Amino acid sequence: MSAAAREYLRQMLRIRRFEERCAELYSAGKIRGFLHLYIGEEAIAAGTLPCLGPGDAVVSTYREHGHALARGLSMRSVMAEMFGKVTGCSRGRGGSMHLFDASRRFYGGNAIVAGGLPLAAGLGLADQLLGRKNVTACFLGDGSVAEGEFHETLNLAALWKLPVLFLCENNRYAMGTALERAQSETNLSKKAAAYRIHSEQVDGMDVFAVAEAVTRAVAAVRAAEGPWFLELLTYRFRAHSMFDPELYRSKAEVQEWLKRDPIPALIAAYGLDPAPFEAEVKAEVDDAVAFADASALEPVDELLWRVTMREVPR
Repeated sequence: MSAAAREYLRQMLRIRRFEERCAELYSAGKIRGFLHLYIGEEAIAAGTLPCLGPGDAVVSTYREHGHALARGLSMRSVMAEMFGKVTGCSRGRGGSMHLFDASRRFYGGNAIVAGGLPLAAGLGLADQLLGRKNVTACFLGDGSVAEGEFHETLNLAALWKLPVLFLCENNRYAMGTALERAQSETNLSKKAAAYRIHSEQVDGMDVFAVAEAVTRAVAAVRAAEGPWFLELLTYRFRAHSMFDPELYRSKAEVQEWLKRDPIPALIAAYGLDPAPFEAEVKAEVDDAVAFADASALEPVDELLWRVTMREVPR
């Protein structure tokens, strides 16, 4: 258990320090466009991704940096993508919201709320038709539950018993709209249950609770028992995005949730020393920033590559 706790701590620190550096780099103008930070939700990525096999697929949201790092994408390739550099995992074309790596079966973030759900159903259907015992893990936010794609996808997934694990990261706010202002039923797991999908609520601030629930869910989905839905109750400590003035919640509410920060909670529960991990993570983040900074932008004559039928001369 202590070995698992140390690995969870290392992974959560990697994600937290990466995100904090991204915020600094955004303010310095190195990262542009939109930037949605995962700070506060690290226990979900750290607890979930190790439960998946290399053949399993992952579909994410626009808040996917933590998912990508925990899935095994190199920090260099993710940071370079943030910088819009050609060495990024999406050749600098996707940026923060569109990380992608087919070799890891990481089918990217999606800037459209709930846009990844139909893609996950398609991936699950493909695996099912080909007789592959793979699972597609589909991350979604609580705001996705208000979209039509949520209901259409869960209905088909249930009807066809697709091997999809839906992971709802419920951080209580869809952009700036509080959950209770958007949903008449705030227990989102009940919405999945209405489609006769096995669903549970899980403490998303407890990495061991996340890992235990995901392990059970993955085993059931892989055994062709049909889709599962886990509502992971969490909280983002930072604003929705770097453009967000954050006027929709009180500072007192944020401070109350900070008491449940999954990183110091894990350190205290297992008497861990974070210092060695902090040094390791700082070196990795520094290296990723240096790599991204030194990388080139995509050459102008390659901008049409894979956009038109014309191939780039090699």
